[in-house]
Amino acid sequence: MKFPAYPKYKASGVEWLGDVPEHWNVTRLRRVLAESLQYGANESAELDDPDLPRYVRITDVHENGSLRDDTFRSLPKEVAAPYLLEDGDLLFARSGATSGKTFLYQSSWGICAYAGYLIRARMSAQKAFPAFIKYFTTSTSYWQWLSSIFIQSTIQNVSGEKYADLFLSLPPLAEQQAIAAFLDRETGRMDRLVAKKRELIERLKEKRTALISRTVTRGLPPAAARAAGLPENAPLKPSGLDWLGDIPAHWEVVLLKRVAEISYGVGGEIDRSLNDGLKVISLPNINIEGILNLDDVPFAEVSETEKKTVLLRKGDLLFNWRNGSSDHLGKTAYFDAEGEFSHVSFLLRIRFNPEKHDSSFFRYLLAGYRVTGFFKHSKAGVNNTFNLSELSALPVMFPPLPEQIAIATYLDAETAKLDALVAKVETAIERLQEYRTALITAAVTGKIDVRGQVGFEPAEQATA
Repeated sequence: MKFPAYPKYKASGVEWLGDVPEHWNVTRLRRVLAESLQYGANESAELDDPDLPRYVRITDVHENGSLRDDTFRSLPKEVAAPYLLEDGDLLFARSGATSGKTFLYQSSWGICAYAGYLIRARMSAQKAFPAFIKYFTTSTSYWQWLSSIFIQSTIQNVSGEKYADLFLSLPPLAEQQAIAAFLDRETGRMDRLVAKKRELIERLKEKRTALISRTVTRGLPPAAARAAGLPENAPLKPSGLDWLGDIPAHWEVVLLKRVAEISYGVGGEIDRSLNDGLKVISLPNINIEGILNLDDVPFAEVSETEKKTVLLRKGDLLFNWRNGSSDHLGKTAYFDAEGEFSHVSFLLRIRFNPEKHDSSFFRYLLAGYRVTGFFKHSKAGVNNTFNLSELSALPVMFPPLPEQIAIATYLDAETAKLDALVAKVETAIERLQEYRTALITAAVTGKIDVRGQVGFEPAEQATA
């Protein structure tokens, strides 16, 4: 959608704002406040009494401006009293990774006070419309200003004094309201579309999970089995595992240690200052789907004797047995890189005899265990670990080697299709979000005139 420009512009005098409409004002934030910027309460978040004022911290607010239900904390009324928020108060994050983010308080939050790492801006009702200022703080221009602030400091910390000096491109109050109404409508449409696309991604990922879980425990679907020259609709038998149920009658069930060698990797802390030695794959080199990324692999000093025992071979699997996030517990990568690599001790190496077992099949099998929550919900995974002895005693089921290879080949192709669809939808989301930011920036800096989109009639036309 294309929007017209304003009839006349003037220089703003601010490099990152550029020209602004002739009738707009350029002023600092401090000039449109009802009172000076205020820091929040420096209190510990100990209480969780729903009858007391909520204590709002940076981590309590979702990207969409709503409050999280799982982080509720409260303050005693007498402590909260000086920091109570009013409808339309704008909160600025002042330090850390969230510096610069803003949150517009809404009465739907309930009675709230705010924490010390937030700064409250209360607008003058005669000068500034809070929603317009909120949109301004999500614009590219605002973040360009913040970048200049960060460059001047060794840490990302924006004081109240710096926020007060922020330049705003400000139309008359009624026009601020009209622009905010337009952006509410348009960003709402885009946000709903993004939400639908994210739901689609979730459904595609669920389909991927179900596909892997079913195929590695029941075999190929009839059409794929027929194409691979394998028996269709094989009879089933009890697996002997209550949590698994039936499996194809010709499959085996054994402990993993019966079909693979399992070992820890290079011990000790990784020294990322080293620029020579043996390349050692660490946890960040494996993504959540078990895909290796070897662009930034650290080095370790390893003796020639130790190297012989820890070098990886093509077809080895790397199993994440210990991680702070239970979602990553059990993620398994297939190693097929050229050159000499080893792995850290937080990854277990699983090595199969390729003449008897296909490691790609077992990677999918372990992936099926992980996505269904087996590792983190098992007794062994209670501390977010699933170590060598526990993995060795893991029951695994598998068909003869030709069928293992056929299943892995089938899953390679089918998951690639689903992954491509997910990537396509993710690209569409990125473009929508880029357009959203561009539209907001153009509207709040006056690069486009959206007054006609919400039935706004400029004062000079209304009196004509």
